[in-house]
Amino acid sequence: MSDRPTHALVFAAGKGERMRPLTETTPKPLLVAGGKPLIAWHLEKLAALGVREVVINTSWLADRFAPALGDGAAWGLHIHYVYEGPEPLETGGGMLNALPLLGDAPFLAIAADVWTDVDFAALPREPTGLAHLVMVPNPEHHGRGDFALDADGRLRLAADRADALTFSGIGLYRRAFLEGWRAIVGHAPGADETPPRFKLRPLFDAAIARGLITGQRHDGRWTDVGTPERLASLDAALRRRNP
Repeated sequence: MSDRPTHALVFAAGKGERMRPLTETTPKPLLVAGGKPLIAWHLEKLAALGVREVVINTSWLADRFAPALGDGAAWGLHIHYVYEGPEPLETGGGMLNALPLLGDAPFLAIAADVWTDVDFAALPREPTGLAHLVMVPNPEHHGRGDFALDADGRLRLAADRADALTFSGIGLYRRAFLEGWRAIVGHAPGADETPPRFKLRPLFDAAIARGLITGQRHDGRWTDVGTPERLASLDAALRRRNP
């Protein structure tokens, strides 16, 4: 049995509103960069790592995913599609909703709309605490960053922008990370719905305050493909690299 994660969640339920008109007919994770859909880059790397079960949460244009990706056999994966309804459940609600399909061991969770050359094999085999996040230097569109990374690898809330880094959207989680989510989120908008809708950020903040989240810095390639311009730039760069 592999001691690497065997299960992964790929967040693909967003509406991609900043990518319109491209996302009026194609969900953002299926937009093409470098000759393949954004999500396919992740699926290739997950398969190479030894992941076998992949949950893809969907909402906007959910019916487009299965025809494009199939059952995952092309990558040696088994894909589970989880439809969240017409309104995405946000990152926290999406992870909670997918949890029954993510096994008992630590699992990877990845934002489908980023592209990166992060080596997934360089991640720890399991988190020291509740989660382990990949952090990147702040891009221009997110100059304030998210968290700071201490020398011992623990994340802390950034005191100022100078030491802040941006969460890449790639993390390794224990199931226990979601325990007690209700007490942390409270009755925030959407949290009382069925299934609940809430963001991961409050859970990150609570776990970081307890010293239970570690991270690592990645200084290589990483792009949050949030606009048509960034997609075009990434596509051009990938095509130059692979003529």
